Amino acid sequence: MTLSLDLAVAGDLSVATLAGLAVGIEREWSGHATGPAARFAGARTFLLLGFIGGVAGWLAAGGSVVLGAVVLAGAALLVTAAYVMAARSGPEAVEGTTEVAALAVLALGTAAGLGFPLLTSAAVSVLLLALVEKTRIHSLIARIGEREMAAALQFAVLALVILPLLPNGPYGPFGAVRPRALWLVVLLLSALNFAGYVARRAVGEGRGYGLTGLLGGIVSSTAVTLSFSGLSRQRPEAGGGLAAGVMGACTVLLARVLVLSAVLNAALLDPLMPYLVPPLVVGIGLVTAALVPKSGGESGAEHQPESRNSNPLGLWSALRMALAFQVVLIIMPLANATWGDTGVLTSAAIVGITDMDALTLAMAKLGSSPESLALAAHGIGIGLLASTLLRLGIAMTVGAGPFRRKVGVGLAALAAAVGLGIWLGARTI
Repeated sequence: MTLSLDLAVAGDLSVATLAGLAVGIEREWSGHATGPAARFAGARTFLLLGFIGGVAGWLAAGGSVVLGAVVLAGAALLVTAAYVMAARSGPEAVEGTTEVAALAVLALGTAAGLGFPLLTSAAVSVLLLALVEKTRIHSLIARIGEREMAAALQFAVLALVILPLLPNGPYGPFGAVRPRALWLVVLLLSALNFAGYVARRAVGEGRGYGLTGLLGGIVSSTAVTLSFSGLSRQRPEAGGGLAAGVMGACTVLLARVLVLSAVLNAALLDPLMPYLVPPLVVGIGLVTAALVPKSGGESGAEHQPESRNSNPLGLWSALRMALAFQVVLIIMPLANATWGDTGVLTSAAIVGITDMDALTLAMAKLGSSPESLALAAHGIGIGLLASTLLRLGIAMTVGAGPFRRKVGVGLAALAAAVGLGIWLGARTI
């Protein structure tokens, strides 16, 4: 057995002790350590539990595994006994958050004693957040309906059951068919759809068209443009807010492109930034300018609510988008082999009009050499310009009144910024 006490060990034990103290302070602050329904532990007891866990880990790390296990088991038995005694006082005392927190402090203190102080610090931060946000967590759970729970379970099946069963590939022409990678695209898009759905449920639909457009842009900026353009004919007085919503959705599209590129091919970010920075700056500026003066009015987002039969995952939409992505993965190398870079850029313009996510996914997979990355970034820029011009055409054709004037100016400015980004990006190739 080799036991030594140096500065590193002292630091680990200090982290374990402070972790226990932090949880104990929260338990006393929340009122669970005082009063007629007080639990067994307060700040001092939790401090000691953290220290005991740290000592148990230190003993185990030094070779005294049995002794460390005995120390840890003794403290765990004390916590268990305290819970049993508290539970006997009545049904209202069965709640055991404090006792479970004590066991967690023992475990995390042991982790610190074993030499993982950063893990302990991070885990205690999450533990404290969960304890402090008790009311909000319960409120969130109360708002979860049957559809949300079913969607979460569906996503679990898609990710944990179907994904491992799919082969990696590649198959087909140019080795472009990769079933597992394609299913990951479905999961990613479904997760984005679900995030947008949860966000809309969390903040409600009545905080303004601008916020609704921002949230709707997570799923489809083109759908937001079409919906708000039609609504502008029914509510011309809300034209400013509707225009802000469209600009918000278009700006979120730029952020989506940035996130997808970073996730799928981080090397693409450097050549892509000149294409995205100008339109992002313009988009954020336009949304801010449109929303700030209207903060006191036009707050009702009275567009058609989501169908109760719709899937929060947007699964069918994700599947269609993934299939479009697969088609693009075949078309892009075919165009490149047949017509060279010109074919890729022409295809990018066509695909960008229909589906920017599919274009981004395809371009992120185009290659890893500096030349292919530069071509991919240029293709995304061309697609963004085509997509922006499409939404400008929709807004000017379907929209009416003040909306058409304001969104026309905004989208024209955004298209000009995308064009500037293409010019800047082309100069870096």
